Amino acid sequence: MPVKRALISVSDKNGIVDFAKALAAMGVELLSTGGTAKLLRDGGLKVKDVSEHTGFPEMMDGRVKTLHPKVHGGLLGRRGVDDAVMTEHGIAPIDILVVNLYPFEATVAKPGVSFEDAIENIDVGGPAMLRAAAKNHAAVAVLVDSADYGRVLEDLKVNGGAVSDALRAELAAKAFAHTAAYDGAIANYLTSLDAKHERAPFPATFTTQFHKLYDLRYGENPHQKAAFYAERHPASGTLASAKQLQGKELSFNNIADADAALNCVLSFDSCACVIVKHANPCGVALGKTALEAYERAYSVDRDSAFGGIIAFNRPVDAATVAKILDNQFVEVIVAPEIDAAALKALSAKPNVRALATGSATTRQPSLDYKRVGGGLLLQDADLGSLGELKVVTSIAPTPEQLKDMTFAWRVVKHVKSNAIVYARDGITLGIGAGQPSRIMSARIAGLKAGEAHFEVKGCVMASDAFLPFRDSVGAAAHTGVSAIIQPGGSMRDKEVIAAAEDAGIAMVFTGLRHFRH
Repeated sequence: MPVKRALISVSDKNGIVDFAKALAAMGVELLSTGGTAKLLRDGGLKVKDVSEHTGFPEMMDGRVKTLHPKVHGGLLGRRGVDDAVMTEHGIAPIDILVVNLYPFEATVAKPGVSFEDAIENIDVGGPAMLRAAAKNHAAVAVLVDSADYGRVLEDLKVNGGAVSDALRAELAAKAFAHTAAYDGAIANYLTSLDAKHERAPFPATFTTQFHKLYDLRYGENPHQKAAFYAERHPASGTLASAKQLQGKELSFNNIADADAALNCVLSFDSCACVIVKHANPCGVALGKTALEAYERAYSVDRDSAFGGIIAFNRPVDAATVAKILDNQFVEVIVAPEIDAAALKALSAKPNVRALATGSATTRQPSLDYKRVGGGLLLQDADLGSLGELKVVTSIAPTPEQLKDMTFAWRVVKHVKSNAIVYARDGITLGIGAGQPSRIMSARIAGLKAGEAHFEVKGCVMASDAFLPFRDSVGAAAHTGVSAIIQPGGSMRDKEVIAAAEDAGIAMVFTGLRHFRH
């Protein structure tokens, strides 16, 4: 049946006037409330207030305006089944509902928001209407997202003024997801409050919602099914908002490794390149250009770089792409931008996946999730940064060593624990990752540095957690390390410091640990 009547009540006014004008041009009667009605009238549209439609005034400062049988009956009435009772009670059918809800999440995200303001931004009538319309999607089209306005208008044109069954069903599912996320946000907020309405960091119940971007061919292994989901509003500069410019489908492992590489490279303000293999950096370097940064990062561990993921924090040009393709097999290249000439060069290898993330926005504090049997671990994201370093040896590090230690510390945060990084002059010389003992990670880092034929004498070492025994200092001294940065805090700190003194190594404590499991 052609659409005859639409009810519009939105907090997000984006595009609503143009959408309403298009509906009016099709002869659709417009019902609305409050500020939305005023906006539509100011746009030159004829609008009937919901209070006039129901014959019942808005009251209680707008808390009660749509909770009425003429609204909910118009949305829920089954065409061809409830027609007689609707006629008996003067209930006119409503064919389109356009509603988005009070901005509850934005309200409670404001610093210092009061409990009273939070409560007043809990929408009651909106979710009720959305659920009613979505339940009766056999007859009603329900819209919660301005991005769908154009689709609905096109569908109306194609279907002689009616919205197709398939689109109504899709929009209904989206509406239920919308109200579920809304209710989840309210529950998260309210269950995080104590008796004095003070907010705790973690609620008693935790609900979140992600939206599927696409199915993956398989998970970590071919026998596992998988899909990629995104937050509702992923920030620029993230994998979830990135645009794939070329290449075959991303795999589960591609995405996980690309995220690891991206997070590491975004730790640097200077031009940087990170090469990741199996979730660990195998080469990290700074450079004056993306090309120089790549060449330095690649030189660290050429064997591990094969089939790796390469991330940049600067735009990538054709010269950089040419060098990558000449040097190695690469699975994914990630950068804020990949210019047209670079894409042309990449076209020679059509299977290479190229991702443009856009410029990264400031990373806001967020939550990390880890699934365990029967439950979920939640924690704040590791956004800890270096404060004042404590020099614990009689030998103080030089300015150059401090610069190298800061670089190595940024890298070690992104290496699986136990993590050891040797570095100098803005390049990792060797990385030891994921070993059960820290001494083994230190030895592997030294071995990698030797394999790359670096001159390691005078380099620095970073450890993601404290050194529990003096043996790690001995391994560092054997490699040629001149300065060590580590959190400190071991029962044997005095022994470890003494070992550094004996070896002529400067040591600083950060007081900050970066375990990464």
